[in-house]
Amino acid sequence: MAKVLVLYHSAYGHIEALANAVAEGAREAGAAVDVKRVPETVPEEVARANHFKLDQAAPVATVDDLKDYDAIIFGAGTRFGTVASQMRSFIDQTGGLWFTGALVGKVGSVFTSSATQHGGQESTILGFIPTLLHHGMVVVGLPYAFQGQTGVDEIKGGSPYGASTITDGDGSRQPSKVELDGARFQGKHVATIAGKLHG
Repeated sequence: MAKVLVLYHSAYGHIEALANAVAEGAREAGAAVDVKRVPETVPEEVARANHFKLDQAAPVATVDDLKDYDAIIFGAGTRFGTVASQMRSFIDQTGGLWFTGALVGKVGSVFTSSATQHGGQESTILGFIPTLLHHGMVVVGLPYAFQGQTGVDEIKGGSPYGASTITDGDGSRQPSKVELDGARFQGKHVATIAGKLHG
């Protein structure tokens, strides 16, 4: 049974919702799954003033946790076309894991969100992939086998690089059914591959 970590940062709850869907999909594939979040680096008074979602149930991860899993699925919002600084700060502390090769051969995958349809979802995921490769991870995306990402019948996130959602500028849009389905597919796909590699 593969062990999968869904590791995320969510300011307003959109990534949290995708993370839970990713975890559902991974469990569907028979994996043992933990959902954890990275530490919030924004001061609490600033987070409250900006209406951050502060009641997230997932425990806070430590860098050392990462070595205990066969696959890690990272989720964080897009900030100006790149991953949110809270996730980047956490990842920038993984030098010790890199030095010992602790993540070499593990599966890595990424999902994200942005306020607008062209708000940098693909650049965020593509910009995160080199980090996974530097750690020697096997990169897995969201293949077109998930056909929900095709078609123009509705506005939707998702690409071959990973699941995503569009939040609107005020954060009022929640992940749609097809976006949550894409996240579940990605979780199941990653867990299946991790099971084959580490089974």
